[in-house]
Amino acid sequence: MSIFFAEGLLKWNKNSNRREMPWKGEKDPYKIWISEIILQQTRVEQGRAYYERFISSFPTVDHLAQAPEDQVFKLWEGLGYYTRCRNLIATARDISFNMGGRFPDSYEEISRLKGIGPYTAAAISSFAFNLPYAVVDGNVIRVLSRVFGIGAPVDEGSSRKLFSNLANELLHHHNPAEYNQAIMDFGATVCKPKSPECETCPFREECQAFRLGLTDKLPNKQKKPAKKKRYFHYLIIDHNGDLYLRKRQGKDIWQNLFEFCLYESDRLLGAEEFVKTEFFREKLGNTRYNMIHVSPALKQQLTHQELNGRFFRIQVKTRPHGLEEYTRVAENEISKLAMPRFILSYLLEKN
Repeated sequence: MSIFFAEGLLKWNKNSNRREMPWKGEKDPYKIWISEIILQQTRVEQGRAYYERFISSFPTVDHLAQAPEDQVFKLWEGLGYYTRCRNLIATARDISFNMGGRFPDSYEEISRLKGIGPYTAAAISSFAFNLPYAVVDGNVIRVLSRVFGIGAPVDEGSSRKLFSNLANELLHHHNPAEYNQAIMDFGATVCKPKSPECETCPFREECQAFRLGLTDKLPNKQKKPAKKKRYFHYLIIDHNGDLYLRKRQGKDIWQNLFEFCLYESDRLLGAEEFVKTEFFREKLGNTRYNMIHVSPALKQQLTHQELNGRFFRIQVKTRPHGLEEYTRVAENEISKLAMPRFILSYLLEKN
């Protein structure tokens, strides 16, 4: 079955695969790496524009390594999962400063780079250097689960190993790059999560899910755990057309992105409750203010968290004393700063 499957996949790729992407067929490991990091947790349609902007701004790993962090984060703005961006910067500097700008050419060396796991290492190894390592992403798992009738929960660690072993057994070792691209494209365009095109599938007769009527049951995913709910209250202080922001630190979400004064509580507050909080008193002290806008409740879904928030904009004539750690920025300049999508959505809607 392994030879049949690999040959059938390559035949489909040659005759029927019409999926076009700017990084497809790319052999430069740097560009492949950029595309793979961007596409983690990101749809191809959204990632395409980010990839093109990144390559235009940073055509080589040395350009990325030498770029100011804030410039890189601004370019990443809106993609989310900002750990990816931090790792991107760290790895670019490692390659540029410690490896002479030469991207590693073995799976083992690539795997040791910060932010690169088994999937990304396999993708770079096979696409750039045609090394025999199978990629295992959601598209690949879905194809293998259905064609071979594998009911093991795909979100368990033991199942990951099962699918990885099978993917490497099926890999076309003489042409791993084309095979890997083909199976991912096949999962994205034919063996889709919903409404798969079984009528035109070249593996229809052999597909266990199709034969047993389990197409909508495979792959088998366990129920996701409940998301943690968080409640953010942003205080926007307007001082003669300037606003106060700071860069987020620590290991929480949105590290290194800019934000307004933030108060987090166990529930969402209205304006009357918010101005009575110790946080508000600490930031304003005795400074006189005018409350000029209170936003409706806003919500954003992250992978493991649900964010609920509200924005409170006030005007002051003198700088409050509780803003020592904040930077004063002209309102028409804040668009140059990298900010979380939660804040960007509010600013865009307000304008």
